[in-house]
Amino acid sequence: MTRTFAPGGETRGPARIVVVGAGPAGLYAVTELVESGHPVKIDVFERLPSPFGLVRYGVAPDNQKIKSVARVLGAPFTAHPATVRFLGNVSLGRDISRHELRRFYDAVIYAFGAADGRMLDIPGSRLPGSFAANEFVGWYSGHPDAAERSFPLHGRGVAVVGAGNVALDAARVLARSAEEIAATDVPDRVVTALRCSRITDIYLLCRRGPAQMKFTPVELRGLGELSNADLIIDPTELALSESERAELAGRPQVERMVSTLRQWADRPLQGKPRRIHLRFLRSPVAILGDDHVNAVVVERNELTEDGQARGSGQYEVLDVNLVLHAVGYQVRPIAELPYDSGTETLRNRGGRLMDGQGRVLPGEYVTGWAKRGPTGVIGTNRADAAQTVKNLLADLPDLAPPRHDDDRTVIELLEHRGAEVVDWAGWLRLDSHEIQAGRRRGSPRVKTPDLAAMLDRTQPLAHEEPTDDGASTPSPAGRTSG
Repeated sequence: MTRTFAPGGETRGPARIVVVGAGPAGLYAVTELVESGHPVKIDVFERLPSPFGLVRYGVAPDNQKIKSVARVLGAPFTAHPATVRFLGNVSLGRDISRHELRRFYDAVIYAFGAADGRMLDIPGSRLPGSFAANEFVGWYSGHPDAAERSFPLHGRGVAVVGAGNVALDAARVLARSAEEIAATDVPDRVVTALRCSRITDIYLLCRRGPAQMKFTPVELRGLGELSNADLIIDPTELALSESERAELAGRPQVERMVSTLRQWADRPLQGKPRRIHLRFLRSPVAILGDDHVNAVVVERNELTEDGQARGSGQYEVLDVNLVLHAVGYQVRPIAELPYDSGTETLRNRGGRLMDGQGRVLPGEYVTGWAKRGPTGVIGTNRADAAQTVKNLLADLPDLAPPRHDDDRTVIELLEHRGAEVVDWAGWLRLDSHEIQAGRRRGSPRVKTPDLAAMLDRTQPLAHEEPTDDGASTPSPAGRTSG
């Protein structure tokens, strides 16, 4: 198919677009491009051999319903195999540069998310045993970057700092029994580690009050339904000022969650093996220990008239050996890309990348957390991607064509540099292996956490036979997954 979309009326083939990042932001952009009706050919680069980003490596293992969105996100690869191509295990900066992308594609969409977790800047925050929560999330989610990481689960107490869903997820995982964890998709090594856990008390510390909590109802509901842990809430910490009650009147979802917390605060304890202490108006001010975390000093806060927290001068010491800082994410600066240190995003206007002087960089776009910062839920990325794609398509007539205009050239460059590119069929082989391992364990899947093992399991098995969707499956005589 050919069409005219360039100045001067020359005829060119479908617009070649590359999306850097196969998480929700990038894959929603792919969907928007495919459904736009514009003739396009799309390559999706992903630094890991597996797609789905935050859905695979950020959603808690006990929330399989949310993880099911992966089927929707992956649909373009199977429904439009001649249009959309997955190129996994390809890293921007390592395997291909930003400027090379512009030589191969009409337009680039950066959608690589926010990889780094924040840490509280308090005394002792860098002691062994103090971690950004995303490191713990990556570990239990089977992220290859966390494959060799371990966490001190030998102590009785853990402090999880934050009032958002990441903090809730971490607290729930720590509170669950090994049998409950084994029924999820976590790697075997995580099950083994949590089976040996001696944790009894998990302190979930929220800097402000219940009216300012950032939890979503479904995540909060999971906290109150734990079979292995009692939930302890001090009713006095749920008291609201007149201004907070007025604030809640315009936020019915939060109002309902506060009501739920009050009901839970009145529930009698049942003597379960673990306890989650949900504490509001509490901030860690120091982490204690000589060569490892052994306690955290917590200050009681008061709310100012504008809803900000300030210390009251009242302190308590919690006996903990592990501190998880769930206080936000930040976009990691990527060499050569225009980074705004103030917003910690790629500098952009409506998804159009901009240089330091505020000039639009033709043919370069951004979506997702790299565009707006680490806010919103998975579905937020759909509207965000729609805005970016709309602006990209409007710009197409004025974009310079790429120097190389065929599917094979970029693959040849990557292979020349030694990149072991994983295509969609390779991901499906890894996917099949994990599902089969899950059936043996009685869970939805068992994630492969090691990069080398992931790559090995993307390779064709002996005597593979093609399926109708272009993937491959082993014949009865083929190698079995182990």
